Amino acid sequence: MTTRSASLADLPFVYQCLCDLEEMVLDKVAFGAVFERNLANPTVHYVLAEADNQLVGFASCHVQALLHHAGLVGEIQEMYVLPDWRSQGVGQQLVEHFMDLARRENWVHLEVTSNRRRTQTHRFYERIGFVQPSLKFVWKGEFKV
Repeated sequence: MTTRSASLADLPFVYQCLCDLEEMVLDKVAFGAVFERNLANPTVHYVLAEADNQLVGFASCHVQALLHHAGLVGEIQEMYVLPDWRSQGVGQQLVEHFMDLARRENWVHLEVTSNRRRTQTHRFYERIGFVQPSLKFVWKGEFKV
């Protein structure tokens, strides 16, 4: 199993992964625009896992300098492993890719947010060393004019 950075050619696979993760059909045009813009952003890392000459997983990590950490913090925003490849080390390899990047770039933290309903995912992150020191709150209002 290997990991590599995503490219624009990987858009169809990443789109399907995120639709599956979110359990909904995402706006394909808007998704593509965000994907392309983020590929050009050096603080956004899109990583794919490959096994047996096929794509089997995707993860993204956004890095920002945060005052309350006095340094760079990476946050895993999305991670999806194809169902047939779960529990085979794919997710851990994707996370380890970001951990290696964190060491090379001197991040002070690596964080992840996961939907409350994804209890198996929570156990995965706890098993590989993540802890839950805080809660995240999301405003449910709209910003549309």
